[in-house]
Amino acid sequence: MGISRKALNLLAGCFCAVVFTKFLGITTAATAADTVVLRYGLLAESVSLAELQKAAELGDFPGGFELYGRRLSSQQRRFLLNTLKMPLSLNVVTVNKLLNTQIGTTILNDFSTAVVRKDKAGVQAIRAGLVIGSTAPQGLSLLSFIAAYPSQSLEINLPQTFKIAGNFNTAFWQTQQFMLAIAPQLNQQSLQVSLPFDPSQPGTAQVQVLKLNWNDQQRNRNIPVDIYWSTTATANKPLIIYSHGLGSVRTDLRYLAEHLASHGYVFVAVEHPGSNQTNVDFGLQGKNKLLKPQEFLDRPKDISFVLDELAKINQSANDPLAGKLATDNVMIIGYSFGGGTALALAGGELQLDKLKQRCKQNLAVLSLGETAQCVAQELPENSYQLRDTRIKQAIALNPTSSLMFGDTGLTKVQVPTLVLASSADKTTPALTEQIVGFHKIPAPKWLVGVLGGTHLSVKDPSTTLDQAGQPNTPFTGGEIVGEQAADVRKFVNVIVLAMAAQLTPEAKQYSVFLTPNYAIAASTPAFPFRLVTEIPPDALKVVKEYIEK
Repeated sequence: MGISRKALNLLAGCFCAVVFTKFLGITTAATAADTVVLRYGLLAESVSLAELQKAAELGDFPGGFELYGRRLSSQQRRFLLNTLKMPLSLNVVTVNKLLNTQIGTTILNDFSTAVVRKDKAGVQAIRAGLVIGSTAPQGLSLLSFIAAYPSQSLEINLPQTFKIAGNFNTAFWQTQQFMLAIAPQLNQQSLQVSLPFDPSQPGTAQVQVLKLNWNDQQRNRNIPVDIYWSTTATANKPLIIYSHGLGSVRTDLRYLAEHLASHGYVFVAVEHPGSNQTNVDFGLQGKNKLLKPQEFLDRPKDISFVLDELAKINQSANDPLAGKLATDNVMIIGYSFGGGTALALAGGELQLDKLKQRCKQNLAVLSLGETAQCVAQELPENSYQLRDTRIKQAIALNPTSSLMFGDTGLTKVQVPTLVLASSADKTTPALTEQIVGFHKIPAPKWLVGVLGGTHLSVKDPSTTLDQAGQPNTPFTGGEIVGEQAADVRKFVNVIVLAMAAQLTPEAKQYSVFLTPNYAIAASTPAFPFRLVTEIPPDALKVVKEYIEK
């Protein structure tokens, strides 16, 4: 999933909006709510909408409330206050469309269990409050939802509410258990590794960028590409092609593209029109779907189409790139949702039968990465093979893989593959999205762990400027980006360059940078790195426990 800030705002926003409305669903009277009743066992207290608005402004609840003072922990109070203040970039058209989908209906049903009601109208009332609340001038928020809720009073079961909140994104918390299992190995003293050179330094070639725009007439898809190259590039080095995340752009890894091009590689960044930032912007405006099921098939086809066009350029006598493009010797890099695209092109088979069953169940426990994969349940077939044999290696950075490849889809990956996982990734939690899938991929393979890294840490700083001050929620926020993540990007430069070199005569010279000892030696206080080719036995127990649940 890849997930730019706007994509997260839509997905996380939609889900947090619905998620946090679990605090509020009550009757279906025609009047708007001005009082919220919070019930904690036998204790129940009322708070007015005006008092909630004041609490949101001051950052604390009014004094004299028994429930807040004695029953709620400081963490629970902060959770409620942060929820009150959270704005969501959703208009009424978008909210209405979301709630009329299968996923929206399932989530509404899940969260209605926190509503204290004598009738069965909770789902309809929650839906009405969301739709009407999204018409407020400031947009949809918990406060605008309360103000729009069709009842004078809302009664909420707080223990059930916090139970549901505790279940959000359970994969993220399971990942922390896995990381604890391998922590002793990660806390070793820094090792002295004999290195022939420093691949984190830029190469000597002067990088040029060629911007092209191609139209796939058969699919009526306009596909922009940026080609990073230099005059030193030759077809003796693999062509590198990049697939961005959901709601993202092709410049997501610009720093990496420039680094590889400076070392004589040709790096082609592809923009997927059905799942890029522009598509998400239209989704925010209610003009189209955020993600169509066909996109799971179109993204790999975009890459194959671009390779076809590059092959034509390679044969064009007067083109400056002629003869420099190894279109039959390609390494694909995919980030987040693009990581799933990369794995599919490497041979991973989409297996959707269990996904279609899973996505009809309780979606409140799913991460955003899993939720995005649930869109594939609308595809007509249960399996799809999208491999492109020109792909000779694959790198998947924080990829989505937990549902879309089923039980055995990743066992069909047919090329050397490197998977990167970040321990603090909430969007695509490492245990479910990367580690379980990595265990299934045939060797040769590498698993890179970034302790302390978040979902957006690997992205170019220019695409993460909007992260400052974002609320830290169960789904989003708390991102380590920009200068704070410089160590992560430096390490990514090294391991990706080393992987690319495995398709060249310099493979042996670069192989030291794909070893566990190098990862430990390259670790920093902020980001311990780990690289394994098989999951250690103690950590594997956590994986098997998760699979068996």
